[in-house]
Amino acid sequence: MEEKKDAMMLARAFMSSRIILTAAELDLFTIIQDSPTTAEKIASGFGLDRRALERVLDCLVTFGLLQKNGGTYSLTHEGTPYSSKHPASELPMLLHMSHLWDSWSGLTEVVRKVPGAERKPRIHRDIDGRQAFIGAMHVGGRSLSEQIARSLDLRIYRKLLDIGGGSGTYTIAFLNRNPQLRATLFDLKEVVPMARERLSSEGLLDRVELVAGDFYSDDLPGGCDLALLSAIIHQNSRQQNLQLFRKVYRSLEPGGMLLIRDYIMDVERTHPQQGALFAVNMLINTTGGGTYTFHEVAQDLKEAGFTHVKLLRSGERMDCVVGAVKPK
Repeated sequence: MEEKKDAMMLARAFMSSRIILTAAELDLFTIIQDSPTTAEKIASGFGLDRRALERVLDCLVTFGLLQKNGGTYSLTHEGTPYSSKHPASELPMLLHMSHLWDSWSGLTEVVRKVPGAERKPRIHRDIDGRQAFIGAMHVGGRSLSEQIARSLDLRIYRKLLDIGGGSGTYTIAFLNRNPQLRATLFDLKEVVPMARERLSSEGLLDRVELVAGDFYSDDLPGGCDLALLSAIIHQNSRQQNLQLFRKVYRSLEPGGMLLIRDYIMDVERTHPQQGALFAVNMLINTTGGGTYTFHEVAQDLKEAGFTHVKLLRSGERMDCVVGAVKPK
């Protein structure tokens, strides 16, 4: 049972959020990591308003992300991961949250059906936004992908098709866990170089074929007995997912398995709590996306031809896994 919080505390949370996002946009954590410094020096060096900057920095101190001593600010242990120079930087996730700020401000108009407030796919609206998004997905998926890979017995499979695989976070986790696997990573042509760089740094590029394409408009590569849709179905309507499931079905070898990693909601659509929040995120930022119940996902998979549909893993985060088999 999720802890219920005071409504006023929740309503005020945007203030703290905005301060942290502004700090990320200004790259303050990186600036201060390089050398503990004063608000005056940062403002002078980067053309910022000193008084406004100092107010923001002081709040970051109260959040435990910075410490202040005699007017000099430095990073705390808790603030260090938000520097771009941290080896496991979480700054891309903050920048992704910043990209969502404007669209979330229009939620009331979306619910009211105000003319001109129609939902648009905004998450990938430009190359900077896409890079922030891909970076955010890697930040969010690093440890989770390893947990999920450990929880699944994939020893009988030989080749993975990672559809919309981004920079390869799940491909990496699955290949590291399963030495018999090779993989094909399929994503947009501007994303493939990000995947190539990350796979190369992990020493896995020789086990992965990179294929550029759009799973909405292009056929999927064949020859794989395992397919993965990781954090994909929530951005689609059910009809879009049905069309995608049919493409996966055609591309898979007979007896192959499709894995779907996403939020899977209970029948009331109120659990997990983060899934309910994410459904609103998709309401605002996509034309038809949402989070779905197991019954809905299973129904669409079966209509596409899959059998043996099972919930292989459940959880509070986006760590539920549904499995489905293409009959032999």
